[in-house]
Amino acid sequence: MRTKTLPPLRVGIGGPVGSGKTTLVEMLCKTMRDSHDLVVVTNDIYTKEDQRLLTVAGALEPERIMGVETGGCPHTAIREDASINLEAVDRMLERFPQADVVFIESGGDNLAATFSPELSDLTLYVIDVAGGEKIPRKGGPGITRSDLLVINKTDLAPHVGASLEIMASDARQQRGDRPFVFTNLKTREGLQSVIDFIRVKGLFQPASA
Repeated sequence: MRTKTLPPLRVGIGGPVGSGKTTLVEMLCKTMRDSHDLVVVTNDIYTKEDQRLLTVAGALEPERIMGVETGGCPHTAIREDASINLEAVDRMLERFPQADVVFIESGGDNLAATFSPELSDLTLYVIDVAGGEKIPRKGGPGITRSDLLVINKTDLAPHVGASLEIMASDARQQRGDRPFVFTNLKTREGLQSVIDFIRVKGLFQPASA
């Protein structure tokens, strides 16, 4: 189990534009903030829109959310040159030294984007059903290597002709033993599974809990 001597758990959350990354961060914060000391770093290309959205939604106190403008390619700021994010995380931890979880939301990126292990201890990759049932089949590091694949917006499956069974089968084939979860954040379906995964992997609770 985790002790105060351990550094905070850094959770990277990536995925294509519109997949539900910001909504997931919001829901995680609102559900976990009473039992954890949380801070958030968001990435946008030329604005701090995700920081604003999380602040307006009341995910956390405004001073606990920092926006980073990455410019150019957002995946560079989480992988090849993560210095801007590492600096942001350091600044937040100076401000909140008791924080035990740092959420780092990437800018909208493609299936090839991954987090530098220097930046993130645990990676969640969010895709959405509206993108089509073929997305898990396409692979890419986000699909195959993330610690947890989140397949969001399950409620849209009948409207776009997507089969959740096929998506699950393809996810298993692409990921092997790595886990995935279906979510519908409108109803909080699957949210607790994501939280349990974070808590177990972050040593906040035993695997059998």
